[in-house]
Amino acid sequence: MCGTLSQEELEAAHCWEPEDRAPRRPEMTELRRRLRYHQARWREAHGYPIGSQPIGPLPAGKVARPVGSRLPLDYARDTGANFLTAGALDAATARTRTKEPRQTFDAQRLWADLLSSGALCFNLFGDLAADLGLADRALHAWWRDVPGRVEEVRFAHSPGRLDLAYIGSLVVWDAAFMLDLGDGTKGIVAVDTKYHERIKREIPKPARLARYVAVSERSGAFAPGAVDVITDSDLVVMWLEHLLTLSMLQHPSGTWTWGRYVVVHPADNVDFAEASARYRALLVDPSTFASVTIEELLDPGVLPAATTAALRDRYLPG
Repeated sequence: MCGTLSQEELEAAHCWEPEDRAPRRPEMTELRRRLRYHQARWREAHGYPIGSQPIGPLPAGKVARPVGSRLPLDYARDTGANFLTAGALDAATARTRTKEPRQTFDAQRLWADLLSSGALCFNLFGDLAADLGLADRALHAWWRDVPGRVEEVRFAHSPGRLDLAYIGSLVVWDAAFMLDLGDGTKGIVAVDTKYHERIKREIPKPARLARYVAVSERSGAFAPGAVDVITDSDLVVMWLEHLLTLSMLQHPSGTWTWGRYVVVHPADNVDFAEASARYRALLVDPSTFASVTIEELLDPGVLPAATTAALRDRYLPG
């Protein structure tokens, strides 16, 4: 990306948001502002009305603040304008009508926030959910060593929230490709999508830390001392999502015998590019972890051409 947007330009597009500032990370501040501005311009180019903060309607007499990178909630729900293909819209509609146990789900952001990485995930993989043959071809084009065949694509999924047979947390993946390995066991490629987000430091819940450490140690994936480094860093969320995958491979049922956790992000999102590299360096067995850019997912041409073009136009400014 080139060219720095001025405050005046951002304000004119209702895109000057203090939350876009990433302390001590000027390149991330610039990216976050540019992505918000790009989404506002995309909305305008398609003739969609402007949304607001808060997303939902306010009580009578209260005035919402316009936000260029959002759609009005009722309009977004009625039209599905945040979704680029019929497959993406169908997958999002089906997921919002289905409730997994103990789920928390921000449906307002999914429908109305153009920066939502959840909506990005549906736009990337929604066509695949409707065509498992295409899903299988795509997955094996992206990662040739993935075994078996795709039998289902799930969104905003966890195999068991707060279930200590896994990791006992509320962590979920944005998407999960469920695999039939052909020998009576299952596999999974679990995906976390990032777009406008920046990396943030989190603290693992002390009550669950022993379980997290146990899954880490049993996996054999981590270098000596890695867990101590992770728990005192901004890699905790990445670790927990990876651990959720690893816990499936350790499940007493023996159902899952192969798994991989993948972080997807734009090439310009240096926070997640660098975090993925730092995380990978803490692994002695990296086979269950990968990171990939949105650009790399689109390059092989495995998604329908119209979908690829729409994704590039929508999410990759410049």
